[in-house]
Amino acid sequence: MSRRYDYWDHFEPSRPKPTTEGVKAKSQRGAIGETWWSTRFIKLLESFGMGPRLGRGRSYARSGQVLPLSIEAGLVKTKVQGSRSTPYAVEIRLAPLTDGNWEKVFERMSEQAVFMAKLLAGEMPANIEEAFAAAQVSLLPQTVKDLVTECSCPDWANPCKHVAAVFYILAEAFDGDPFLIFALRGRTKEQVIDKLRGMRSPSIEGRRAVTETESENLAAPVGEQLGPPPLAECLASFWTAGGQLSQIQANPVPAEVPDALIRQLGPLPPHLRSEELLQQLSHAYAELVRRSTDAGE
Repeated sequence: MSRRYDYWDHFEPSRPKPTTEGVKAKSQRGAIGETWWSTRFIKLLESFGMGPRLGRGRSYARSGQVLPLSIEAGLVKTKVQGSRSTPYAVEIRLAPLTDGNWEKVFERMSEQAVFMAKLLAGEMPANIEEAFAAAQVSLLPQTVKDLVTECSCPDWANPCKHVAAVFYILAEAFDGDPFLIFALRGRTKEQVIDKLRGMRSPSIEGRRAVTETESENLAAPVGEQLGPPPLAECLASFWTAGGQLSQIQANPVPAEVPDALIRQLGPLPPHLRSEELLQQLSHAYAELVRRSTDAGE
């Protein structure tokens, strides 16, 4: 039976038994969550009107009562050490996206260079929720009905303090690995990266293969084997420029915006001192363009 969210709070406060197996929240005061995705997750929970149990859960999280989490598609499982000898079993369910919805999300991701660049680098873009919104789905839970929670404790309020504690530890887990949010919604980090690479590579490699094949077919005499000669037959001239090199002409032109590539990547993480780094990279790109232009004149 799923718990209902209400303010029924008839259980007297009890002191949990200490445990050495729990995961203690890094934040011991103030708000829990350091990144935009974890703080947004907590703010959404607080906006659901869950009552004072979130505060008690925060205390449980900071005292290390939550045991290590297990996160898979649509399900978070763990145990929380309460006042009894046996830890309480806790489950939090968030429905994973369908395969069709994920395909729509991937299409939207592939349309934005900044999304592709950051995700393929193993980073979470700050505005990634836009890709999900464009696909008419959500990454994070949007209403209280999106979350189904269970706890084996006798408290029927939802969330009980044990479930609330897991929420906070889950938020900090998102801090450490934002791709856990994707995993909860049905796609692991590896699956996301592999999919995006596959969407980027085939068209490029396909065009390259067609161009090379057409060129070889036009240049090779009838009956002659296509393709380069075996390496063993060209060792003596391996480091010598071929005659075709003279046919390549480079005509560099000054870029209207030398640091356009940097601008497409969007803001860098604050810990990289982003403003100072962006200024240095912009100057470097401008100098690179200037020197390449001078060399071509």
